[in-house]
Amino acid sequence: MGVTARFIRFVLLGLLCAGIIGPITGSTQDRVAYNYPELIVDLGVGLWAWPMPVDYDSDGDWDLLVSCPDVPSNGTYLFENTGGPQSINPIFKAPVKIGKGLRSPQISYANRQPRLLTAGLEWTDFLKNGLTQSRAIYPTPNIHSAKKIRANQWKYADYDGDGDHDLIVGVGDWTDYGWDNAYDKNGKWTNGPLRGWVYLIPNVGSDTEPKYGVPAKITAEGKPVEVYGMPSPCLDDFDGDGDLDLLCGEFLDGFSYFENIGSSTSAVFTLPRRLTNTQAEIRMDLQMITPVSVDWDHDGDVDLICGDEDGRVALIEHTGLVKNGVPQFKPPRYFKQYARDLKFGALVTPVSIDWDADGDEDLVCGNTAGNIAWIENRGGGKNPSWEAPKLIEVDGEPIRIMAGRNGSIQGPAEAKWGYTTLSVADWDHDGLLDLIVNSIWGKVIWFRNQGTKKNPVLAKQQPIEVQWDKIPPFPKWNWWKPAGNELVTQWRTTPVAIDLNRDRMTDLVMLDHEGFLAFFERKRQGRGVVLLPPQRVFFDEKGNPLRLNSGEAGRSGRRKICIVDWDADGKLDLLVNSQCVDFFRNVSSKPNRWVFKNEGPISRKRLAGHTTSPTVVDWDEDGRPELLVGAEDGFMYYFPNPNQDPAKSK
Repeated sequence: MGVTARFIRFVLLGLLCAGIIGPITGSTQDRVAYNYPELIVDLGVGLWAWPMPVDYDSDGDWDLLVSCPDVPSNGTYLFENTGGPQSINPIFKAPVKIGKGLRSPQISYANRQPRLLTAGLEWTDFLKNGLTQSRAIYPTPNIHSAKKIRANQWKYADYDGDGDHDLIVGVGDWTDYGWDNAYDKNGKWTNGPLRGWVYLIPNVGSDTEPKYGVPAKITAEGKPVEVYGMPSPCLDDFDGDGDLDLLCGEFLDGFSYFENIGSSTSAVFTLPRRLTNTQAEIRMDLQMITPVSVDWDHDGDVDLICGDEDGRVALIEHTGLVKNGVPQFKPPRYFKQYARDLKFGALVTPVSIDWDADGDEDLVCGNTAGNIAWIENRGGGKNPSWEAPKLIEVDGEPIRIMAGRNGSIQGPAEAKWGYTTLSVADWDHDGLLDLIVNSIWGKVIWFRNQGTKKNPVLAKQQPIEVQWDKIPPFPKWNWWKPAGNELVTQWRTTPVAIDLNRDRMTDLVMLDHEGFLAFFERKRQGRGVVLLPPQRVFFDEKGNPLRLNSGEAGRSGRRKICIVDWDADGKLDLLVNSQCVDFFRNVSSKPNRWVFKNEGPISRKRLAGHTTSPTVVDWDEDGRPELLVGAEDGFMYYFPNPNQDPAKSK
């Protein structure tokens, strides 16, 4: 790069980092900030992180480019390393957006120069020009004939040791897997697995004039290399014997290692072995992992930099040891950054509540990982300052609800997702705030607060039980049935704990097993309290019972709901997830009747491809609720309330 171009880039980079030009996305004025500059938090982009380690500013250390392909944070972001060349685990600056999000981007090092590829394309001069220029490197972006391809990962490697660079392509094939609702009565998946293949496209020309041969699957002991979807192939000398080994990720959370027992010019791979160390198998915290190989710590062995579904990125450090032919790695260590924007995982589901009884509104949130966190409000009035998310624990272990092999109706590929969504309320009427939680399972549970108002301590989960007058209902596509009187309904939909009928009893409002919004009333019975079967007391303008989701199996549920008087007319309305949040106005004209009109989105800002999650806040303490939206990218977005309380307008 010329001196002038480098100088210009450094000036622009400095202005971006200083916030003088170019915010992180095109419009972030409504994104909630930590307002705590010295705070250190997990490094993260939005939904799904594709890391590309590169010395972006030519100062001798590794920076991180991380691409996020989803909404609303679609983009490729620069995290500048502040630790220097010898820092293994630096603190990164908050991100700067340098371009659009890419699908399946892969960084390669050809002749020690970084090369950035997507399917059939190379992004040229990306360090100088950002993601503005690309050129075709192959006649077609798809070399695998299947129709259901979700990963298409291209990179360069000198596979045959002849000095020029071939193409390596990882393909994630969902054809045999199908999609959802394929369990038998015993919970066994009857469709096929995800399939992840690795192709070689040999360069029979040269690097200056490449000419590519016929794509063929790379084999191991005579069989095509195969992993559980999305292989993210890394060809590198992991065992230090002078030839290229193959290491693959997958759609889930682990790694497969194929040792090259041939040579640098004629690779022969063994069958895969899982990466382990003396403690356990090497696994990422979540799934949809995206490993990249690089000597991060400059110690002569090859480490892994790996992205996760929730936007975080981890270092998996090579120990320098090889045991029984398999390189030994340390457990993943997630990178950190200086805090800027409030975030908790992906598809975050916030509830605004004073969790520690100190007089201000905190946030209690679920997310895709199935965790639940408390985000403490440090003060600041209408522009609060926030602590980092703190995972809520039971008996010293963080709450984590996961699907496992058969808890997701969409199949075993979703084993590490939990999709927690929740309410915070005094469920047992003892004066303390409890947690009421739904998840990927559709089992509604609660965690009793056995601590104090200022120091909540949660007991082990219990099922929410209904006084059913018949066999408990459940979604017809479930392979499993409720136990006893437990409440089982549609997955990933908010259990709204609220005293709806104002009798000083905490009721429950949520979707029933068929997707209708239903009222589960609490009643005193004898010396106890019971939850009655659901009543469909909510209607649309035409007088039909309000059905918020008529979809089946994987298309069911997914509705996030907040009940609040949004328009200040004295009647409770609904705020319901959409690409942003839809306002369902309560237009009832009779007491004890609930009729809603969907007035459409509160904002045109698109915050989701899958879902959002609304809650309301009153940070300015004016008595009027404002909207806080947990978005798909895991960040929080704030929207003022345009409705004026009639009593205050006089």
